[in-house]
Amino acid sequence: MYRIGKRFRFEAAHSLPGLPDGHKCARSHGHSYSVEITLTTEDLHGPGFVVDFADLAGLGAYLDGSFDHRDLDTVLDVPATSENLARHLYCWCVEHLDLPAGVRIETVRVSETASTFAEYAPAMP
Repeated sequence: MYRIGKRFRFEAAHSLPGLPDGHKCARSHGHSYSVEITLTTEDLHGPGFVVDFADLAGLGAYLDGSFDHRDLDTVLDVPATSENLARHLYCWCVEHLDLPAGVRIETVRVSETASTFAEYAPAMP
């Protein structure tokens, strides 16, 4: 099995509903987000790639155009947690990235800080 990953970054703000009174994350605040996509395949393509990293540029463009320097509460239709953002981006990638046959998106990982992350991967049958 071959596995590759690419990391993207963006800056954004959000607040989280339903937290106890006084919880700092209930207030509007910002993060330097990191988004990492991991792809896998059994067979290499082209000159020996899982995919050309340039083929993932669409995700970077989507992040820049839809999320960078935005209030995520106005962009997403679910609470703007890292978990929900990871699932949203996973689904976007499945729908919009043109990947070779046999290449699968394994996970999308979202980090709000250098020491935390949330990851989404579909349930395997």
